Amino acid sequence: MVETPLIKNKTSISEWGPDSGGRQRGVTIVKPIIYGNIARALPDTKPNNHTHEWTCYLRPYKNEDMNYVKKISFKLHESYGPNSEKTLLAPPFEVKETGWGEFEVIIKIYFVDPNERPVTIYHNLKLFEHDQNNPGGPPKIDKTKTIVSEHYDEIVFQDPSLMLSQILNAPPKPFQQPPYRHEVDFEAKAQRTMTDIMTAKKKARAEVIVLKDRLKKALETKAKLEDQRNKMSATS
Repeated sequence: MVETPLIKNKTSISEWGPDSGGRQRGVTIVKPIIYGNIARALPDTKPNNHTHEWTCYLRPYKNEDMNYVKKISFKLHESYGPNSEKTLLAPPFEVKETGWGEFEVIIKIYFVDPNERPVTIYHNLKLFEHDQNNPGGPPKIDKTKTIVSEHYDEIVFQDPSLMLSQILNAPPKPFQQPPYRHEVDFEAKAQRTMTDIMTAKKKARAEVIVLKDRLKKALETKAKLEDQRNKMSATS
């Protein structure tokens, strides 16, 4: 493990210089995040034909301060006009709107270190339940149900600057927001995925054993037939 050297008396970003203290080669820091949206059908259709209210968000996976983030922008469909791009400078990093259609939301994360490239995430806003047996059919609208489309991801900081390393590795500060409750239990989902993988591996191993046995028998049969043919040729 590569340790990040500690340099004190840096009270502002400008004091670190144009290279933010230089890159820390061999250092990798991972920050897990959650992004997605929830949506509910409106009791009545609005005059602008909006049928749903929705919230699109990006949150820390753990209830921790995202002090390494400078701002996050959400780029919506162009039909939202002047409100099609929203930039948030502080948490909660979420956008609440109403609408009638699904589209791709572009989420861009900017970091406090100006030398760190922004990270872009693409999220397909989900408002409806779609029939898996009839994907091209009309969407289902249930006014009593909340639609959830939530995903786990990780921001990987490879060779971050000394300034950013110290921010990322600093002891966690008291969380200023109410604790986030993720809509998806990702721990349980990961466990189910691991169980499915182990089951698939077990099934694959069993199939390989069966195929090897069939191949062995086929080779034995071939050898017997060749032996019989050779004996018949020798006696003729």
